[in-house]
Amino acid sequence: MDKKVVFAVAGSGKTKLIIDELNEKNNSIVVTYTTSNFENLKDRIIRKFGYFPTNIKLYTYFSFLYTFCYKPFCHDIFKTNGINYNQQLSQYTKKGTRDHYIDKSNRLFFSRISKLLIDFNVIDDIVERINKYIDNIFIDEIQDFASNDFNFILSIAKTRAKLIYVGDFYQHTFDTSRDGSTKKNLYTDYLKYQTEFNLSGINVDTLTLIKSWRCNVTICQYISDNLKIPIESNRNDSSVIINLTDNSEIKSIFNNNKIVKLFYQKHYDYNCFSKNWGDCKGEDRYYDVCVVLNNNTYEKYISNDLQNLAPATKNKLYVAISRTKNNLYFVSEKLLKIVVKP
Repeated sequence: MDKKVVFAVAGSGKTKLIIDELNEKNNSIVVTYTTSNFENLKDRIIRKFGYFPTNIKLYTYFSFLYTFCYKPFCHDIFKTNGINYNQQLSQYTKKGTRDHYIDKSNRLFFSRISKLLIDFNVIDDIVERINKYIDNIFIDEIQDFASNDFNFILSIAKTRAKLIYVGDFYQHTFDTSRDGSTKKNLYTDYLKYQTEFNLSGINVDTLTLIKSWRCNVTICQYISDNLKIPIESNRNDSSVIINLTDNSEIKSIFNNNKIVKLFYQKHYDYNCFSKNWGDCKGEDRYYDVCVVLNNNTYEKYISNDLQNLAPATKNKLYVAISRTKNNLYFVSEKLLKIVVKP
């Protein structure tokens, strides 16, 4: 069956690609990382069919890992009591021993569930379970799968089911988990990242979702020129990009609840319609957007050097900028604090 990973740009229709593949006949599993995208996918599925079909199973990643992959084969053996998400891993416990995967309260370390499945040779059983019950597997937000979890999603590619992974390499802002040096440099080189999929028999598609429906020509050109992230637009219209420096303009935008204010962090310190850069990933409901730049980013912005931001910061900024469907406003957080006094 088809096995591919589709690398997309922001607003190009990643979710639509998955939704279009779903029907009321084939048994499909849809997996995503974040809760917000889980709700988005759930809403889109219901909108398509008018209800949620029983042949479609939607999971957050760790729910899929625990309920579909771990429990049928390992729960009765290890007698665990759920998952520890507040873990303090020891790198000194030996691989293959209980303490390496399970804490003193008999809870699984969330970052080592996939490692347990690999180390105890459960992958073939999982693949056979997929072959028996599932026709299609779709995994969204593929760019956030890291460490042992990345190894796991490659390992299940042996299935006969149709498999489609989708994501945007440059929207890598979170890691499903981290575990020492495991796949530590996975996101340092885009071409090497693609090769990981090829070596596992997964075809790489970088052409299907190369153009954005959300972002117009102005925004796409800005991202390409200043962040050096390649993105094109399916649209022909343009908009404005404004650096807010006038106090009255800043107040007007700040108090406009139709314009979301996106902060690097701690958006809740401000009494306005807001979110953090990385937390708005997957959202497609904003028309105009105001991106609030922290001191370091604003200095890079003024000196036309945004491309040299730390990769994690640049990726989050890309997420923030690419939320707009129309106008884009920038404002220095330092200046904003003076004007609105949070």
